[in-house]
Amino acid sequence: MKDAGATTEAATPNTFFVEVTGAGLPEVDGLFVPSTAPPTTSESGTVSSPGYWNGKMAWDRADGRAARSPAISYSNSYKSWRISRLDGHLAYDISSEEAMPPTDREWHVYKKGVAPAPTVVLHHFDPRQPCPAPNVVFVLGAPGAGKGTMCELAESQLGWTHLSTGDLLRAEHQAGGPNAAIIDEYLAAGQLVPNDITVTLLRQAMERITRTTGRKNFLLDGFPRSLSNLEAWYEIFGREAELPGMLYFECPSAVLEQRILGRAKYSGRSDDNVESMKLRFDTFKAETLPTVELFKSLGKCVEVDTSQDRQAVYALVAAHLAEHTESTFAARPLTERAEMLLGLRPYPRKE
Repeated sequence: MKDAGATTEAATPNTFFVEVTGAGLPEVDGLFVPSTAPPTTSESGTVSSPGYWNGKMAWDRADGRAARSPAISYSNSYKSWRISRLDGHLAYDISSEEAMPPTDREWHVYKKGVAPAPTVVLHHFDPRQPCPAPNVVFVLGAPGAGKGTMCELAESQLGWTHLSTGDLLRAEHQAGGPNAAIIDEYLAAGQLVPNDITVTLLRQAMERITRTTGRKNFLLDGFPRSLSNLEAWYEIFGREAELPGMLYFECPSAVLEQRILGRAKYSGRSDDNVESMKLRFDTFKAETLPTVELFKSLGKCVEVDTSQDRQAVYALVAAHLAEHTESTFAARPLTERAEMLLGLRPYPRKE
């Protein structure tokens, strides 16, 4: 008999939750919590331990209605993950040797199952409880200051999540989400989308990412663009919540102008021209700088001189984010993409 008890007992505790939806057999749908099944010898001769089965994590139904415990588990004999019906018979499975139930491909309708197979989502935190608070840093700077480049570097190298309000609004619009019609109405009229919609999308994105990936560090690129943006933040997150810190990318106007006009040669952006650039600078000074000044007065703004070379700027950004950056990310060697962004490696030539 293979005794994996010592292995699983020494393993990381199972703190994950599994949500199953859309099964052709509706009784299978629901929330599954870390299994509390007592140590038992499985069909392959492996001794289980709490939260584990056959050396991998396992889950029970949160409502306790399933006859089988665990109700989601791994079979060493069949090299597959399995979901049971309420009566204990197996309904769905997926061939895999991954450590966790796969969420990126379709499951198989097993012996006692009914099509379609369900969607499986892993949660890093109990979805019945409030989502852990995000660790947010606002990132502001004039057009061409390097916000996007540094946010992308921090995401790929340091494990922070880069969120852009523009990207979120476009995604909501394209997906036909609850606010799509309102967004379309404002965009068609050439007006800014209401602040409460923008901040709500930010909050929803942060909660979704936190629950499904466990990541809680977020860089909000270009937010808050105005004091009214900030007011909407207060309305959604509450005035009692601590205000996030800010990274403000400072750069002389002449350098910004040179960068934007240089970028215009390959960016394809319709606003990378002299006329649009001046308008964007004026808007930034009128609407965004007062927000920066407020954060400075509160002692929550760190200024970064981005007129320096990119390696020096990235080093400063990494240092300011270090307190909340996981050590495994901080120690990672630079990827090829990061080296390109830092100017240490040429971009591949387009054929």
